Amino acid sequence: MSIFVLIKQTFDTEEKVVLTDGVLSEDGVKWVINPYDEYALEEAMRWKEAHGGTVTVLTAGPERSQEALRTALAMGADDAIHIVPPEGRGTSDDEYIVSSWIASILQEQQPDIIFGGHFSVDQGSAQVAVRVATLLNMPHVSAITGLERTGDSLVQVQRDAEGNAELLDVSLPALFTAQQGLNEPRYPSLPGIMKAKRKPIRVVSAAELSQEAALEPRTERLALEPPPPRQAGRMIAGDAAAQVQELIRLLHEEAKCL
Repeated sequence: MSIFVLIKQTFDTEEKVVLTDGVLSEDGVKWVINPYDEYALEEAMRWKEAHGGTVTVLTAGPERSQEALRTALAMGADDAIHIVPPEGRGTSDDEYIVSSWIASILQEQQPDIIFGGHFSVDQGSAQVAVRVATLLNMPHVSAITGLERTGDSLVQVQRDAEGNAELLDVSLPALFTAQQGLNEPRYPSLPGIMKAKRKPIRVVSAAELSQEAALEPRTERLALEPPPPRQAGRMIAGDAAAQVQELIRLLHEEAKCL
């Protein structure tokens, strides 16, 4: 069985975000596998241990992204593929173009099951994996918190539905995105780290992909700004009716959210 895991390298969640002239500073930053992708990788490893197969991790990004692939290999993945953006572009956070690159690779691989994180902690759009499933014309379930094989090509999944849980029967091949609580990711072992150093990583240039793979993004980032400093709370005087009216006025005229 061919199992693929989509991963992304992101800031360590403990890092302090620093913006310089509207650009995210990477000086001295620690990079890690996106935490939600770790749940996806752990689930892929458990699936392999229970049902057999091979686990391949796939990422798109700059050269430093191979650090995340090496970590995934140390955790037990068998193979790794690195999609390199066109020269001069560095990386792209455009979900349209990244999902196009990934789908182009997966189209040739024909995986039986694909795992990904529910969203990345840097962008938080929860789009890439779902776009990939759409491009592959493959069923998908997002934010899963449970997965059980019920037949040769049938699984039952539990997904988080904003505080509730949904149970769904899904036929393979299919794509699933992992929500927090699905499992507890393992740590790379020392033997795994040593083996990972010797495992080859397949490097693919985005420019070499099929003609269906997009090279031009559909979105452009115009600005990146930190949130405004948190202000002190305000007390609204008067009875309940007067407080409600004043609150509505403040939300409309000052907060601009109504």
